[in-house]
Amino acid sequence: MQIYRSETIVLPDGSLSIKGLPFQAGDEVEVIVRPYQRKQKLNGRYSLRGITYLEPFKSVAEDQWEALT
Repeated sequence: MQIYRSETIVLPDGSLSIKGLPFQAGDEVEVIVRPYQRKQKLNGRYSLRGITYLEPFKSVAEDQWEALT
């Protein structure tokens, strides 16, 4: 299933208009509407600053590897 994203503004009468959709007339589609949330911009090259790794060299999910059993 392909998902197509579009941004628009609600008109004063409460309606929306979305143009240029990649569907044929008569196709059934599902429409989900949610408020737009701006993505937080990363501050340059050091986007992981402030993150602390408690055990950076410890194995992750070692008990879930089938080859080790």
